[in-house]
Order: sequence, then C-alpha cells, then structure tokens
Amino acid sequence: MASTYSNLGIELIGSGEQTGTWGTTTNTNLGTLIDQAIGGYTTTACTGGTDTITIPNGATGVARNMFLELTGTGGGTLVVPTNKKLYFIYNNTASAITVKVTGLTGVSVPAAAKMVLVCNGTDVVVAQNYLSSLTLGAALPVASGGTGSTSLTANTMLIGNGTSALLGLAPGTSGNVAISNGTTWTSATVTSFAGTVTASSGSTISDGTTAFAIGYLAIPQNAQSSNYTLVLIDGGKHIYSTNSGAQSITIPTNASVAFPIGTALTIVNNGTTAITIVTTSLTVYQAGTTNTGNRTLATKGIATCLKVATDTWFISGAGIT
Repeated sequence: MASTYSNLGIELIGSGEQTGTWGTTTNTNLGTLIDQAIGGYTTTACTGGTDTITIPNGATGVARNMFLELTGTGGGTLVVPTNKKLYFIYNNTASAITVKVTGLTGVSVPAAAKMVLVCNGTDVVVAQNYLSSLTLGAALPVASGGTGSTSLTANTMLIGNGTSALLGLAPGTSGNVAISNGTTWTSATVTSFAGTVTASSGSTISDGTTAFAIGYLAIPQNAQSSNYTLVLIDGGKHIYSTNSGAQSITIPTNASVAFPIGTALTIVNNGTTAITIVTTSLTVYQAGTTNTGNRTLATKGIATCLKVATDTWFISGAGIT
C-alpha cells in the first residue's frame, strides 16, 4: 500500500513499503517536518501584494512552521493553505497584513503586532477570544480602551482630557456636581452652581412631599393681542396684550389643560380695548369678593390668576371688574 499524508504533510508509510529506506523517511518526518510543526520559527517576506506559503507533503514548507515572522514591505495578504493548524504571527513590517485562505476574509494583523491565529480548515480566525483573568505589566492606554492609570482613587470620576491618561475628578463633601466651562470640568457645590439649566415643559421640583412646577426668577412674556386660550407653559408667565379691538382670554378647565394647583400667571392689558377673561365651567373668584364668572380687565389693567383647586381660581389686580 502506497504512502499517505497527514494534515501537516507528514508521510505515513504504507504497510510493507520503503523496505530499506523507511528510516530516511522517518527521520525526515521526526527531525524536520514535526520539528517545524511544533517549534519551527521562520521569516517570510511580504511584498505588499499577495504572497502564498504552503505545506508540501513530505517536504519542508514555510506554512508548516509554528511561528512566522513577517518581513519585507508589509501590507497586502499572506495566503496559507487550508490545513488545520495554529499560527503564531509576528508582523515585523510597517503595515498591516491580512492572513487568510484564498478567497476568504482572514484576519488583519497590525504592524508590529504579535497574534495567535488558527486555520480551522476553511479560513484563518483569531485563536482566542476569552480570558478568565488578565494581569498587565503596565497600565492599559486610553487608545486600547483603558484608563492610562495604574490605580484609581475610590469614588473619583474619570474624565477624558485629551492626553494619554484620564483625568480624575474627586468628589466633594457637600453635594458637589460636575460643571463644564466648555473646555474643562470642575467640581462645585450645588449651592454655588452658576450656569444655565434647561428643563423640559412640565418639569417639577419637590420639597420632599409635594412636587411643584419649576418657575422663573423673572416673569417671561407671552404676547397675545387677539383671542387666546391659556396653555400649560403659560404658568408663571405674563400674557401681554396690545390689542386694538375686542379680545378674550380663556382660562381652560382642568380636563382641558391640567395646570398644577398653585399655578400663577398674569394678564397685562396695554391695548386700547378691555379684555374679557372667560371662565366658563370654572369657579373663579374675584379676590376680596364672592363674585364669580367672567371678568373684565380694563385698559392699562393687570390681573393675576391663581389656581387653588381642580377647577377653582382667584383673580386679583387693578382694573378688574
């Protein structure tokens, strides 16, 4: 029976074959081919195009070596055979090289990198993708997903500062927050915070028991000089009118617009005609009286509306009748 060959091209002598010469074949198998496969270290030049290495049957071959040091100009691809085996690759060039099987994807080995790859019989893949633990001899740099530091201070917040290591921002002892000036971050106490906070419509602040809508230091203006129905974001603002004809401003029911209890808003009439404040389906008291119903706000008049219950309001001010 004639010889056959293993996955790594080792000659398997057939029964009764190579009488008187089998020793030579065996020495080649053990002393050369298996030696290459177990501990072979060789260099192979990569030209920047497509370079091919092989595992020939019964003879030495570059691809049979366990460790391949890639030299030359770099770049391009290194094509290996479909034989199943490990490859320790050292890309000792200035450009990445893709190690693969013809027609497939393979793995790109960066310049100066050392990687363990395996041909699985179809293509070349990374041999390992899991480590149960890892100890490094130096800090993992930011460029590799690390912090660039060898230790961390407890409860310190890490902030990217554009250098090789992250910046540690230490916590304060009085409810500190991190604030930015557009360039750097600093830690400041909440009571000394200076800046602009934008809250979405309907945001609230709580005293620990009841939530209240966030208000304003000033009284923002909503200019409306024709018929208008109050909306949720009018809370805490003043409705400013410069009308030149009949105008009504409607306070909606809670079912229509659920102003929080405690909502206050002001109506200012700087127009030429009185404003009718429409209170249909509500109980709206004129402050200091038991009067309810629609109110009239005279020219140059000002009225503050305060919601005290689900559909109950009080109106006070000058020019209200």
